[in-house]
Amino acid sequence: MTIIRTLRAWRRAGVLLAVWLLLAVPAVARPSQVQVARQFLLAVLRGDYTVAYRLLAPETQATLTAKEFRAAARPLHAQGQRRGQPIDLYKLGYRIGETHEVTSFYSFMFKSDTLARLPQVQLDVTFRDSTATAIMGFGLIPAPQTKRK
Repeated sequence: MTIIRTLRAWRRAGVLLAVWLLLAVPAVARPSQVQVARQFLLAVLRGDYTVAYRLLAPETQATLTAKEFRAAARPLHAQGQRRGQPIDLYKLGYRIGETHEVTSFYSFMFKSDTLARLPQVQLDVTFRDSTATAIMGFGLIPAPQTKRK
């Protein structure tokens, strides 16, 4: 009887230790969309196309080879060389496409445009939906060319 009680006590102690260890180890949080978008753009601006390409969604990688990706990302890299690499989040939201699909987007601006009324160019990153953490698309959005009256 004493042996059974001792085994039960050790079992409880083991379970408590396991629970305590699980709670003590921080969970690895999945990065947010804005973090992924920023990481992607910083990689492109550095010219680290391999890292940036890995952040694309599988369906985007299926339609865009690494070589094509480099060609598509070069205008962003060129803007980074011209304006500097530091970027800030400018705006975020949802876009509704012609077929009524909703995509999340994040637009960044170069810190060199901080004092301007509007950024000269926006670096745009889109995601399939609000829960996706792989990038569906990216591009440059130039500032409007006409002045308001």
